[in-house]
Amino acid sequence: MTQQPARIVILGGGFGGLYTALRLNELPWNQSPEIVLVDQRDRFLFSPLLYELLTGELQTWEIAPPYGELLADTRIRFVQSAVSSIDVEGKRVQLETGATLEFDRLVLSLGGEAPLEIVPGAEEFAIPFRTIEDANRLQERLRQLEQSDKDKIRVAIVGAGYSGVELACKLADRLGERGRFRLIERSDKILATSADFNRDAATKALDDRKVWVDLETEVDSISADTISIGYKGQIDTIPVDIVLWTIGTKVAQVVQELPLKHSQRGQVVVTPTLQAVDLPDVFAIGDLAECRDADGQLVPGTAQAAFQQAEYCGWNVWASLSATEGLRSTRPLLPFRYQYLGEMMTLGTDDATFSGLGIKLDGQLAYVARRLAYLYRMPTFDHQLKVGLNWIAQPIRKLLAS
Repeated sequence: MTQQPARIVILGGGFGGLYTALRLNELPWNQSPEIVLVDQRDRFLFSPLLYELLTGELQTWEIAPPYGELLADTRIRFVQSAVSSIDVEGKRVQLETGATLEFDRLVLSLGGEAPLEIVPGAEEFAIPFRTIEDANRLQERLRQLEQSDKDKIRVAIVGAGYSGVELACKLADRLGERGRFRLIERSDKILATSADFNRDAATKALDDRKVWVDLETEVDSISADTISIGYKGQIDTIPVDIVLWTIGTKVAQVVQELPLKHSQRGQVVVTPTLQAVDLPDVFAIGDLAECRDADGQLVPGTAQAAFQQAEYCGWNVWASLSATEGLRSTRPLLPFRYQYLGEMMTLGTDDATFSGLGIKLDGQLAYVARRLAYLYRMPTFDHQLKVGLNWIAQPIRKLLAS
């Protein structure tokens, strides 16, 4: 009697989910499993390059290729749907489309959501910056303001971490003298977890672009055309045209409700092999997982961490299923080891900073290095080739046009 192939269901098609699926597709199987990737959107997003859409440096197709295109030559089945509920004990996932997916192994990689509910008015009036939809919403608002007769366009950015700093620099280059920018940060410095070299480069970039930085300041409330901020017990209400929200992340409710061990932030607590401590058939990676790696270090919720976890997650899912297939030579599950590879930030058009692996770069050289590093990280060789050729052709087209 022929045994049914195992089914691996991966929820979330970001860096963790998509790259886990691609890794599973590459591994040698005794009996090929069914690999199902579920995401509510039809496109993968290479999120570190989302900022370049605002300045026209990149196009949507370059940073957000359709899953259908990326998975065309694989055995991975893509299902577009939001997740309604997850029964980890019954091993089934209910989708909002009405479909039910049973699984032998489940990978949770749904990412995080912006916690807009923590400040009055944020859900109604602030724009997060996590998705293509967010970028399109911001683009539309910018176009309206640019076409208006307003003398100045006032932008407040909540959070002076990587995303806040990168947004401020890109938008300042887009709007030029017409823009007025305020970067609001509750701690006493920008880029609190960043290397000094990057922080110094970012500080100079913000100063050069006349971005006002409010440190030790919290947002009290947001309305359609104002933002109220608090500094040392005093509340000031300031007129504003756009409020961008870049702070915090929360775990999706469907994950928080799972009967698994959770952290105080609602993340699924996993072992170094990326398995839920309660159920080894459930793996969790990325923002929604609290993971201490093989060396005991807490893994950050960054794109580079999710990218690295995907490699281990794919292997460990494969190894766990190989053991159940009764293969003579079973493979061990590998404890995840996070390797910090440095950090890169875009600091405006044709400007960036990079530090890591003993290298420190800023300016145009860092901009090129960042582009090349991200080109290498793109999910498939075909997409790397298309994007790389387009980048090479851009200066030639500009030269011919002039």
